[in-house]
Amino acid sequence: MRLPDEPDLPFQINIVPMIDVIFAILTFFMMSSLFLTRSTGVPVNLPKATTAQAQNSGRFTVTVNAQGQIQLNNRAVLLSDLKPRLQALVGTQPAQVIINADERVSHGQVVAVMDQLRQVTGVRLAIRATIPTGIAAQPK
Repeated sequence: MRLPDEPDLPFQINIVPMIDVIFAILTFFMMSSLFLTRSTGVPVNLPKATTAQAQNSGRFTVTVNAQGQIQLNNRAVLLSDLKPRLQALVGTQPAQVIINADERVSHGQVVAVMDQLRQVTGVRLAIRATIPTGIAAQPK
């Protein structure tokens, strides 16, 4: 009930709390999107190739770092254990294995890794390389 001596106040919508909520939601989505990228393998300096083609990421990643240490899906493995471990993971299904080899690793070491991987039935190999800046990747 309104008293006669009360002045009429115009109706107002305060949007400051709404802006705060929108910025909080925006911050949440921006921060959570940073965790959506998938990191496979340890960081290595990949060689550059102007003819590299973009491909789908494989389920299995073999990384050879600058010291020649080998990892299968981020777990250290010896060269002699690479074939049996990958065979256990792959089973009878065809699979793509991506090789991340540091550019300073010797050619012989990469060939030895590839030789072990090619002995697993149904495995297709891909070698990851970076594309120099200014050159667009051509889809496969």
